[in-house]
Amino acid sequence: ASTVAELYKSRWQIEIFFRNLKQLLRIKSFIGTSRNAVETQIWTALTTMLLLCWLKHTARYKWGLANLVVSLRLNTFTKIDLEKWLNEPFKPPPDDNN
Repeated sequence: ASTVAELYKSRWQIEIFFRNLKQLLRIKSFIGTSRNAVETQIWTALTTMLLLCWLKHTARYKWGLANLVVSLRLNTFTKIDLEKWLNEPFKPPPDDNN
């Protein structure tokens, strides 16, 4: 019984991972139809999730994964020190005029 429970727990973590993958990265369908196109999109999504989880794990601020994704989307074209911003997202940037 404990083996079955452990297997279910492991499987559930995989289900949560793929749910996050689809919801956070907004993957509704595959862009291409060839095997190569589908595999490329899956590997790209997995790599993106790995990077997001790593950023969340290394930041001192306790980000929720969904909040981190939204905040990164909003700041994609903003010149910021990523490490400082991840650790103190609500601290105003320094005034460069001084």
